[in-house]
Parts: sequence; C-alpha cells; structure tokens
Amino acid sequence: MSDIGDWFKSIPFITRYWFTGSIVVPLIGKLGLISPVYLVLWPEAFFHKFQIWRPISSTLYFPVGPGTGFLYLVNLYFLYQYSTRLETGAFDGRPADYIFMLLFNWICVVVSFKTEGIMMLLMIPLIMSVLYVWAQLNREMIVSFWFGTRFKACYLPWVILGFNYIIGGSIVNDLIGNLVGHLYFFLMFKYPMDLGGRCFLSTPQFLYRWFPSRRGGVSGFGVPPSRRPMPQEQAGGGGGGGAGGGRHNWGQGFRLGDD
Repeated sequence: MSDIGDWFKSIPFITRYWFTGSIVVPLIGKLGLISPVYLVLWPEAFFHKFQIWRPISSTLYFPVGPGTGFLYLVNLYFLYQYSTRLETGAFDGRPADYIFMLLFNWICVVVSFKTEGIMMLLMIPLIMSVLYVWAQLNREMIVSFWFGTRFKACYLPWVILGFNYIIGGSIVNDLIGNLVGHLYFFLMFKYPMDLGGRCFLSTPQFLYRWFPSRRGGVSGFGVPPSRRPMPQEQAGGGGGGGAGGGRHNWGQGFRLGDD
C-alpha cells in the first residue's frame, strides 16, 4: 500500500485531482449512490432545470460496464500519461497556465456538445484535447504504439482516434477533442509564433494569484514544435527546457500498458 501511496503522491497536483475525480465519479455512478442520469450532460436539464453541475460531472463520469470497461481504462491511462507529461514538461512550474488550458478546452468541449435532447459524456474529448496539445508540442518525437508500430508524435491523436473506434469508442468524441486541442494550440502557439499574429489567449491574472508560478521548473512553455521560438526566448528569458529535435531523453514514447 505504501508503494501505491507513494505513486499517487508523485502524480502532479492538477493531474492528481483530475485523475482521482475520473475514478471516483464513475464509481459513484456504478454503485448507484447517484443515478448516472444526473451525471451526464443533458442540455435541456442544464438550461431549463438549472442543473448546473452537469458540465462538470459529465467531464468526470464514464459508464463503466462489460462493454465499456476497457475503453474507460485506456482513456484513464491516456489522462494520466499525457496530463502528467504536460504538467511536468511544457507547463512545469506554471499551474495557472495549465489550468487555463484545461478550462479553455473544457469550455470549448461543452459548447461543442450543445445539442438539445441528447445526453453527452465529455471525458474522452477533454482527454484527447490534452493529448493533442502534447503531441503538437512534441511532434518530432518518435512514439511506440501496440505491435511495435513507431511514428512521430504528431500522428498519435489520429492513431488513437482509430484505435478508440476499434475498441468501441466514438469517432465524434475523439474528433472533437482533437479539434479543440488544435484550436488551443493554434491560438496559443502556431498563430502568434509561426505566423506573427497577436496572441488571443492569455491566462487571467486571478489564476496567477490563486496558483502562483514556481521557480526552479521549466520556464515558459517548454518544448514548442520544430524549433519555433519559445515564449521565454521572445521575452529575453533564458529558460531551460532541454528541448531537442527528434528523439530525446524525456518521454521516449510509450507502449500502451507499460508502467
């Protein structure tokens, strides 16, 4: 038990709460402590019955059963892996910026599912949006997937889209997650850095007050793709991301199911 406790404490702060909520809320629904009907996003109940918790609960809830258990575990693994990598990599020492990214992606996912009369689950789209951002920030890294397949990280979200479809997931969920992740990546990195445009996204100051940046971590946003200028370089800061093209020590990819 001490090993499990040590592992749990080693999960970075934000990922730990997200990961825990994604286990506790499905467990509550599975045990019948709260009816799953009240945990999914149902726009009619949200707008007309003022059940304002639904966008949050539907982000953490997943109906676990014989036909969905494997899909749930796979995406829980993706949550742990790629949220941890982003929080300790590109966003290391900047919890406010990481929380802002999650909030932006979450709002976009919720808005994209605004369909009357349909109950929605938002767990997979939000996880995929985070995975997409990680893949773009590490696009030249070589990753490994099942059966020894190897490819650049930039293709990983689309490979997983096909994989989730094969094991019973929805292409719509993964596609929306990828599109939301691309929107954040484009507005935060691609447009202002590569195209010389203005930066449309900036973390609100109140988040910095609530979650102040820490010294000693990787400053700025870490590992932008293809050697594009990092934010701290534009501002004249030194930073220390240890970035490199192609394959490098941090995050040499993974094989699904490895610890």
